[in-house]
Amino acid sequence: MDFYLTALLQGLCFAGIALGIYISMKIFNIPDITTDGSYTLGGVVTALLLTHQQPVYIVLPAVIVAGALAGAITGLIHTRLKVNPLLAGILVMTALYSVNLTLMGRSNIPLIAVKTLFDKLPLLTDPNENTGVVLSLVVLLITLLIGYLLKTDFGLAMRATGNSETMIRALGVNTNNMKIAGLALANGLIALSGYLMTQFQGFADINMGIGIVITGLGSVIIAETIINWLRITSAWLSQALVIAGAIAFQMVLAVTLSIGVDANLLKLVTALFVLLIVSLPRLSLSRNT
Repeated sequence: MDFYLTALLQGLCFAGIALGIYISMKIFNIPDITTDGSYTLGGVVTALLLTHQQPVYIVLPAVIVAGALAGAITGLIHTRLKVNPLLAGILVMTALYSVNLTLMGRSNIPLIAVKTLFDKLPLLTDPNENTGVVLSLVVLLITLLIGYLLKTDFGLAMRATGNSETMIRALGVNTNNMKIAGLALANGLIALSGYLMTQFQGFADINMGIGIVITGLGSVIIAETIINWLRITSAWLSQALVIAGAIAFQMVLAVTLSIGVDANLLKLVTALFVLLIVSLPRLSLSRNT
């Protein structure tokens, strides 16, 4: 499998992370660092249940509930104990490292001779094409569900909480509960990415979530740059751009590897790329002024 096909498939796996960070950072304005832990938690729960021969219809809900629980705990620490949301996320992420390691019992769980989601849905004969189709269908379903949710009264209340917390509180909405629900939803999506990536790569590792927040952040920043340039207001289109940003982010890393850059420098390239994307709007703005 070449770099670009792998990047495409990984980008689809990371769609949940991108959407989760989009919800926490762009809807609620909360920098949630729980991501690193909840992503790994999703992979750990997936590997444990699959190696115990549990069916997909049990594994997937269990993963989402586990991630949502992690996000809800972060929300509770922030809203009930009045802890800074960044610190709350760091505390939960740190605690999840021990939780994940305890659940695994070791640092790595391989999925040897275990049937994954891609094996149980043989839509095409070619394994790589089948993986791409299955991931595309999962991502499409997630996008439709989240897009529909954001159009409901509950979703509008979530968006209003991030835009004007004082106003929506005056209308009788419990903003603390909205933040808890939003962080639970975001981390449920992030755990779903761990579910997909674990089955795609064939193992769960205790360190698989280290630095993963930068992947989602980079995806959201790419999407946000395009959204601001084109002045897009559609929630559906914004989600599509966030997912496209996740794929584009992985493509940049694929190009980096294909031109012969040392793999040890990949994190450095990732950081520089995110810095470039963050700086572009400000540089263009400074030139205009």
